[in-house]
Amino acid sequence: MSKVNLNNTEEKELLYRSLRGEKEAWGEIVKRYKEAVYGVNLSILKDEAEAEDATQKTFIKAWQNLEKYDMDMKFSTWLFTVGSNISKNIVRKQNRWSFIGKMSLVSGNDDPQDKIEKEKKRKGIRKALFDLEPKYRAPLIMRFWGELSYDEISEILNVPQGTIKTRLHRGKKKLKAVYQEVGLNE
Repeated sequence: MSKVNLNNTEEKELLYRSLRGEKEAWGEIVKRYKEAVYGVNLSILKDEAEAEDATQKTFIKAWQNLEKYDMDMKFSTWLFTVGSNISKNIVRKQNRWSFIGKMSLVSGNDDPQDKIEKEKKRKGIRKALFDLEPKYRAPLIMRFWGELSYDEISEILNVPQGTIKTRLHRGKKKLKAVYQEVGLNE
């Protein structure tokens, strides 16, 4: 999983250039945030194709509304809120939840044994996340994949910060139990 790696100055410069219509700058924002936005959308939708569609819609809507973005606010929080709202609207319209999508793990080599282990871990993560209730799954993905603060997760999910901390704690415990169940003792 790639991590969002923008410092505040660099991010603001890309955003200002995007506001001036420089599509290359917006392309860089998309490139750096797409996996994290996808993770947020996937945590809500639990379907790869729907999460990909929601991710595209997120960046389109963010581009269209970029002039409304307050540069004093953290961009990732605003962007993840846009994505979260799009995904929640999809769920409301469809009123269904489907299987969680593919989760990638970073691997540095092409050794066949490593690929087998990577696939085992990926399946274990998918199963573990699928077994969690959405109220636990979404904060975990936002915190550990999207590297969001408790405040940001609270704002995106519109849930008190104390509740987010409780859900993260309980979610980690449940995730650990499922890891052990599928044979991952990490």
